[in-house]
Amino acid sequence: MGEHITLKASDGVEIGAWRADPAGAPRGAIVVIQEIMGVNHHIRAIADLYASHGYVAIAPALFDRAEPGVELGYDGPSIQRGMALAGKLDRANMLLDVAAAIERVKSAGKVGIVGYCLGGTVAYLAACKLPGLSAASCYYGGGVLAVKDESPRIPTILHFGSKDAHIPVAGVKEFETAHPDLPVYVYDADHGFNCDERGSYDAPSAALARARTLDFFKQKVG
Repeated sequence: MGEHITLKASDGVEIGAWRADPAGAPRGAIVVIQEIMGVNHHIRAIADLYASHGYVAIAPALFDRAEPGVELGYDGPSIQRGMALAGKLDRANMLLDVAAAIERVKSAGKVGIVGYCLGGTVAYLAACKLPGLSAASCYYGGGVLAVKDESPRIPTILHFGSKDAHIPVAGVKEFETAHPDLPVYVYDADHGFNCDERGSYDAPSAALARARTLDFFKQKVG
């Protein structure tokens, strides 16, 4: 369903991306933002899923600025490598790459954004700072708590796990207090509960969060 493409950011840097198109006329577009494992099999599968629901889906390879073509798994060494790569990138450049992805798919209609882990934080920052988006769904982005003073410009929902050792529940509650207008969903699950390729996968939580996100995008994107 999908294919590898190339994007060029406004600073001239080229990165890869995975693009998946729907079978028929698109109802809009969704930008899918990676975990710290790169645009791997799981992220490509998510993009393909959104395409199956009628959206043009695009997943920019944010790690390409540090090391092109990185695809990692979910074992300990891979996670450590992903964290190291994420540490080499600054958020401003990641947002340039997200903006390039938005630009590429905006002809499909309204554009939403969904992100996981690192991508949850990037999706939230995009909702606060970038033009061209209509809705954002942010999954377990730990960095979101550190930027709780930033407010999204667009409708935004967030998903966290109550068993997530990386994101304290107390911090999530502080975020909710700072943003009483934003839907914040907390699941009986661990970090990465959406990913069926890792041990922390929780099928009921993943299904509920996906249903909420799809319904949200149906309302706000098309």
